[in-house]
Amino acid sequence: MSTQALEAVTRSVTVDCTVEHAFATFTERIHEWWPLDRHSIESGEGATPQTVIFQGGEDGRLYERTTKGEELTWGEVLAWDPPHRLKLSWHPGREPSTPTEVEVRFTDEGGKTRVDLEHRGWERLGEQGADVRESYASGWQRVLGAYAESI
Repeated sequence: MSTQALEAVTRSVTVDCTVEHAFATFTERIHEWWPLDRHSIESGEGATPQTVIFQGGEDGRLYERTTKGEELTWGEVLAWDPPHRLKLSWHPGREPSTPTEVEVRFTDEGGKTRVDLEHRGWERLGEQGADVRESYASGWQRVLGAYAESI
């Protein structure tokens, strides 16, 4: 496995709502805005993604449920500090033993909320780390765009 550190992917968006609403939309309402047609584990033949579910809290997890009823885990909650911060292990479609980390912070900016996402730990993926990072660099931009439109 490569020991060279790869730069984190960072993306930000400002939404016109309170921190509490922004956090709740990101977590409790993720099924309403996450673009499952483009960003899911099971988006091919056979079982297709039906919804995405965010179970918050210290022992929470993020997963998709397929039309066949399968639950496919994307990651587990590592830090839970509503409405200001959450951190997840991140391994959709991979073994949980090789997670990256996704941290999301929600900051009040005078009635609006700045949402900062940082995805790091690419070196844990060895030689694939740089390619996977590049894919997420554009993917997170689309995902946060869908999130912002749902507010």
